[in-house]
Amino acid sequence: MATCPECDAEIEVDEFDVDKGDQLSCPECGSNLEVVSLSPIELDLADEEEEEEEDDDDDDLDDDDDDELDDEDEDADIDDDEGLDE
Repeated sequence: MATCPECDAEIEVDEFDVDKGDQLSCPECGSNLEVVSLSPIELDLADEEEEEEEDDDDDDLDDDDDDELDDEDEDADIDDDEGLDE
């Protein structure tokens, strides 16, 4: 048995079925929990920042693609300007 750090509910967790770092959710309050100790089993609130950071990384990749297109447009403008000087 382990205790939810959010709502103090008793959660049945078999220490042989989980590893340190595993995540589960509390059946009472729905909080995302992480196994931080195996003997005795201790749970802590899982970091939700990791999921957000992963989402942010995807956004960064999209932004990089836009920057490359902008650079190509600028190069095309420079080529056009060179033709005007002649």
